[in-house]
Amino acid sequence: RRAKPLAPYPERLGRWPGALGLLAFTALELAYVDPASPRALGFAVAIYTYVTLFGMAAFGRDTWTGRGEAFAILFAYLARIAPLHVRDGRIRLRWPLTGLAGPERVPGSLAFIAVMLGSVAFDGYSRTGTWQDLVARAVGPYVVDQPGTADLVETGLKLWGLVSAVALVALAYGAACAIAGAIVNAPRPLQSEFLLSLVPIAFVYEVAHYFSLFLTQGQFAVPLLSDPFGRGWNLLGTAGVVPDLTVVSPNTVWYVQAGALVAGHVAGLAVAHDRAVDLFPSRTDALRSQYAMLALMVLYTVGGLWILSRG
Repeated sequence: RRAKPLAPYPERLGRWPGALGLLAFTALELAYVDPASPRALGFAVAIYTYVTLFGMAAFGRDTWTGRGEAFAILFAYLARIAPLHVRDGRIRLRWPLTGLAGPERVPGSLAFIAVMLGSVAFDGYSRTGTWQDLVARAVGPYVVDQPGTADLVETGLKLWGLVSAVALVALAYGAACAIAGAIVNAPRPLQSEFLLSLVPIAFVYEVAHYFSLFLTQGQFAVPLLSDPFGRGWNLLGTAGVVPDLTVVSPNTVWYVQAGALVAGHVAGLAVAHDRAVDLFPSRTDALRSQYAMLALMVLYTVGGLWILSRG
């Protein structure tokens, strides 16, 4: 028999639970002073499991994975870029990015995508000398005599930086949409109309910031496949593999990062332009509505490149 939800999902919540879940995960990774602690990870896994199972039991599996489960929402957004999709139970081909056509009117969607973008931007900025000097000055008076207080100050400062980065992304997008709406006298707010144009940018931010980490640290999974518990096993014959941490040069990293950011922002502009043509009957209005979006994309591109170069 098919399980029935215990209660209807409040539609006004939209994707806000998912946005809070993703923010909590990024806060553990980027703000907490010891994110690799087994105790902290075990506690986080337990809380995540309880919340996920309770959400699915209360509101239904599909409803919760589409509204409250952060990783399912994240990967669903990224999957809309892909040339493969499922329709009528079959895998079909489509043009890349066409899955991003149309509006996104579910409440909390802007908050979720802002966390996607803002968290990666803060991750890059937190590696700069400017931010690290700020953290050092803030915790300096407490490190020796009050290490617990120093940890709290560092976590609080990083959490403030993370939330500020997310808020800046959302405010910049909201301002661009407000300006676009004023230029063309739009009858309704445009935030939900162009929101999906930010998804390709969020994707390339992930690629730019984490591909080198994946190539270097990902190699450590190869010997662990043969000896996952550290017992001296060699199940697959890969226990002796030594990771090569010089697999990519700094120049290669920079070129991939810059190329990914530029390509992602061009893709975002293409999605926004396609939506504008569909939204405004007048070709002139469709073109004029994109002035503010173009400025936003340039701002995101320059900001992203600056953060990467400083890091």
